[in-house]
Amino acid sequence: MTDATVRAKLLGLPGSLRSNSNSLAVLRGLQGALPADVGMDIRDLRLPLYDQDIDGPDAPAEVHAFRQAIAEADGVVIVTPEYNYGMPGVLKNALDWASRPYGKSALIGKPVLVVSNSPAFTGGVRAHQQVNDTLLAVSANLVGGPQVVIGTVGEKIKDGRLVDEAVLKFTLGMVDKLIAASGK
Repeated sequence: MTDATVRAKLLGLPGSLRSNSNSLAVLRGLQGALPADVGMDIRDLRLPLYDQDIDGPDAPAEVHAFRQAIAEADGVVIVTPEYNYGMPGVLKNALDWASRPYGKSALIGKPVLVVSNSPAFTGGVRAHQQVNDTLLAVSANLVGGPQVVIGTVGEKIKDGRLVDEAVLKFTLGMVDKLIAASGK
């Protein structure tokens, strides 16, 4: 696929570092179900702990690359698990890095879709709310409408990918809203 044939370029962020995480499986399932003219890169969130002392022009290279990936994306899809009733630290850390520099963050006005998941039937709703609160604080453009929460997620994954047709269909509908919010 060339840049000329891509209608929208999305960035997928799994809120877990585990190589076989449910969040990564959800992103892989979405990635495989997207229309041919929509691309999604999935990015690992292995970044140093946020430290304002090292934030600036000489910030670590992986931080600059992370911020650039957000800036170049038409929209961001965050898929988060719920850890101890909240957002994983690795995701909060990534959002802290992405929120800088103050007033000039690549997240300002960026369309973002949040998806939460959990082995529990609640689907990670508490983590979902925390991610939303953080994104609102940095002036991201949250996709409105029903929230995408995936309960009993383990039953909906096969071979490292989300395969549940109903969940995929619903989530792809929200991805369409994300793309529309980007103006694409």
